[in-house]
Amino acid sequence: MIKTVTKSALQKMPPAFQVMVLEALLFSSEGPLTAAKIQEIVPDLTEGKIRHLVHQLNREYENHGRSFRIQEVAGGYQMFTLPEFAPYIEQLFQSRQRSKLSPKALETLAIIAYKQPITRQEIEDIRGVNSDGIIRTLLSRGLITIAGRAEAPGSPFLYKTTKTFLEHFGLKSLNDLPKLKEIDELIAADEEKQERFGDHLLKEIHPEVLGMKENGGEYHNHEQEDEASS
Repeated sequence: MIKTVTKSALQKMPPAFQVMVLEALLFSSEGPLTAAKIQEIVPDLTEGKIRHLVHQLNREYENHGRSFRIQEVAGGYQMFTLPEFAPYIEQLFQSRQRSKLSPKALETLAIIAYKQPITRQEIEDIRGVNSDGIIRTLLSRGLITIAGRAEAPGSPFLYKTTKTFLEHFGLKSLNDLPKLKEIDELIAADEEKQERFGDHLLKEIHPEVLGMKENGGEYHNHEQEDEASS
């Protein structure tokens, strides 16, 4: 029989039990859990208190040598395994490995992330190849969305990244994108690249080079960007 817990009972919850409840919620959640959602369940927890308890749990995990931590991602909190356990987790989720984004899709996604909002033509000007299929793939995965239309002939669609993109790469916000030398500067630095954007440029802006890692085992990014792309 399931026992119903009243709001008054939740508000009287001892501090030690609050920590356990928070951990249980994070463990059970399929995606990032916002402070607002946690407060709906445990009204006595303020945002500051939640942050304090998350730090407390992470210290406990570290002190006891646990294989996971709680990370702030996409406006909420979520549990992640540490990167050294990635090879074992990848074997467990081999089907997920097969469904990872291709290098070309990751390259396109990196361009959108740093240059958003951006049109398909602007993406193709940087990549030097047709990107229709890749954009459709990214849209179907929910990693990008249409942000409106550009004030240009034909009013082409503008594309931007989504909350799912932040979750996919374990980012708290766009502020956490790895620092990147402006793509415009990379292009301007070489006349040959200005005429034709080839594999060399794509290699320079490849997400793995930028420190962008998929969540399949990676815990955090290697660098932090000082200024966010809007």
